[in-house]
Amino acid sequence: MKLPPLRAVQYFEVVARLLSFSRAALELNVSQSAVSHQIRLLEDFLGERLLLRQGRLLSLTAQGEVYFEGISAGLGQIAQSSEQLRGGGEMRLRLAVYSSFAVKWLIPRLAGLRQLYPELDLSLEMVAEDPELSDRVADCFITVSPHGRGYCHDLIYRERLFPVCSRRLLQQVEGEWPDAIWQLPLLSVQSIYKARGEDWQRWAKAGGLVIPAEARMHHFSHVLLAMEAAAWDQGVAFVNDYMLRPDDPQLVALPVHQLETGDAFYFTCKRSRAHEPAISRLRQWLMMETRQSIPL
Repeated sequence: MKLPPLRAVQYFEVVARLLSFSRAALELNVSQSAVSHQIRLLEDFLGERLLLRQGRLLSLTAQGEVYFEGISAGLGQIAQSSEQLRGGGEMRLRLAVYSSFAVKWLIPRLAGLRQLYPELDLSLEMVAEDPELSDRVADCFITVSPHGRGYCHDLIYRERLFPVCSRRLLQQVEGEWPDAIWQLPLLSVQSIYKARGEDWQRWAKAGGLVIPAEARMHHFSHVLLAMEAAAWDQGVAFVNDYMLRPDDPQLVALPVHQLETGDAFYFTCKRSRAHEPAISRLRQWLMMETRQSIPL
């Protein structure tokens, strides 16, 4: 078995993760020329170009992407095995998570996680769209798109939406539900279905309803914005199970039908890293907490 120069492999992992020679040099505590030298050694050994340099911009080639994914898992396993023999273990962890899930569900429960696992050093990487499954982004993910080569996933939650409004606005409604809902402004979120008003069109169709021409509709890019507008008496917004507490002092769920979006949330990590102590503990805690608070 002919191994590549292992120092060069280590230097490449840092450069590929940071996409910067200068920041890699700082992390490795060496000069930039030393980093460049090791990268050239590795590229010569492999006979492939791993990095593209365009002025100050640095990016991975297609071969570099494949190589980075492979060696990062291997280096992680080496580090984990070494730490276990030394009696330690890396407990620093980056979790990429949707901003709405982080703000409305995860952050209020972090104190419980820290109490249970005080040794776990968790950093949150909040994302608005589906995160790229890569060690360069995070160590593990909460995503609705769990598919990635070499990744495993656990189901957390199947999403369903229900309309809510402020308690004060609800007092102004007269008549029978669900038709009474058209008296209120409809707060639409484009990020749910990627089209203006599509969330309300699908909700109406699911209940055999037709949105009247005179209905008022306001548009928002993100569910957190629409939810905040609903709390300020501006209309009816869609939220899902993890966003609304039963004892919420401002918002109340309306007595109308729900809408299943077809999306499902998963905890996702590399299969080769699934048994690392930090990832394993976070996964167990997430599965326990979501089972208790969010219906599948």
